[in-house]
Amino acid sequence: QVQFVESGGGLVQPGGSLKLSCAASGFTFSRSAMSWYRQAPGKEREVVATVSSTGVGVYYADSIKGRATISRDNYRNTMYLQMNSLKPEDTARYYCNFPNKGSFYWGQGTQVTVSS
Repeated sequence: QVQFVESGGGLVQPGGSLKLSCAASGFTFSRSAMSWYRQAPGKEREVVATVSSTGVGVYYADSIKGRATISRDNYRNTMYLQMNSLKPEDTARYYCNFPNKGSFYWGQGTQVTVSS
């Protein structure tokens, strides 16, 4: 079965950094583009970044562009999101999944809280 396990979140002060990880299984990871999503309380889930199957093509939402780097390690079936200069508005639960609204399968996500 398709499975996503997110990790790396935590509590960080404004201006701080975090690196999120997504361990994927149950499909051919190296053949699939992947996305990071986030959802804040009371808000809709949104795509924040997408990476092509090879890691060459990348997309960032305007809200995070310039402050984040998406990458992947196809040998380890893992995707990453390095976030810098974090802002309180980055506070959300972060998920990984396929692009285009994801799939039926969603992991537990990892919580990012930016607060002083």
